[in-house]
Amino acid sequence: ARISDCYISCYPNAGLPNAFGEYDDTPEHMASVLGAFAKSGWLNIVGGCCGTAAEHIKAITEEVRSYPPHVPQKPPPAMRLSGLEAMTIG
Repeated sequence: ARISDCYISCYPNAGLPNAFGEYDDTPEHMASVLGAFAKSGWLNIVGGCCGTAAEHIKAITEEVRSYPPHVPQKPPPAMRLSGLEAMTIG
């Protein structure tokens, strides 16, 4: 987010599927994690994917609503390459 020149969305699953194919992450835990992301200024769009229910979305909404959205940055011109390690050539 520190160098992102675009908007950022995050809509994670409510944890990993358990042995029964269900998702065990609680609304409170999921909201606290996404709240930390929002507090850090990393998010524009936030929600939930597999395993999330209305309770998850409500908790996430209450947690993130007071934080301002991510502001896209204009990174300085450079060649940026990625592989096993990121490399910037100025």
